[in-house]
Amino acid sequence: MKHPISYLLFKDNKEHKITITPTSQKFKDRDSLITGVYKLSEGKAALGNIVFDDQMKQWEYTAMGNLTHEDAAQIAVFIQINYTLIKK
Repeated sequence: MKHPISYLLFKDNKEHKITITPTSQKFKDRDSLITGVYKLSEGKAALGNIVFDDQMKQWEYTAMGNLTHEDAAQIAVFIQINYTLIKK
């Protein structure tokens, strides 16, 4: 996943449109490298980051917003699936 993507999270009987923005690092004379850090936001509100290990298996949520661990887990699985599909 190289570009922002939306995820619909259903929480408290409401639909929340979460934007997932991958962060990348640009190297001189090279393409951008995806860092494994994905910024989460809803509208203009920052919700924190989901940070993956090098194999995209383990993740950690840096809680800044009102997402629960279960909410972050749903989003992390969504990121893993999209990362795997695009990588193939």
